Amino acid sequence: MQDTSQKIVTREALREIAARLRKDGAQIVFANGCFDTLHVGHVRYLESAKAEGNALIVGVNADSSVSALKGPGRPILDENARARLVAAVRAADYVVIFAEPNVEALLGELRPHVHAKGTDYTQASVPERATAEMLGIRIAIVGDPKDHSTRELIDSVRRSPHG
Repeated sequence: MQDTSQKIVTREALREIAARLRKDGAQIVFANGCFDTLHVGHVRYLESAKAEGNALIVGVNADSSVSALKGPGRPILDENARARLVAAVRAADYVVIFAEPNVEALLGELRPHVHAKGTDYTQASVPERATAEMLGIRIAIVGDPKDHSTRELIDSVRRSPHG
């Protein structure tokens, strides 16, 4: 059984891994998110992303960027715990933590074939769309309909009389 922490790599190591994968003919897919309290929608997103190629790299937002994006009280879990949970998802081949507000720099560093975004995005609303187009990276909208969210899960736990 593989130790999932081995899937979590530095950006420097990931650049070398991506270059090797490309050389070996792999179709690299990149997905990203905060993954604050992993839920079934996240798993379906990652499984659908993996189906777009054969090597899935997942970017996990650092604590500082989650706080900036989601507001006070977030993240619930620290970046290392979130990265470890994402690494435990079978579809994820490599996981990297990033601090930027979007993944434009990572797209430039890794040059994946596909940039996978969840169904809460459209082709037009993907923040990194211009960068992906400039680099020749295909954008794929993947996963199931966005009928669950971390925010709703947290609110439900807070409202629960048993919580």
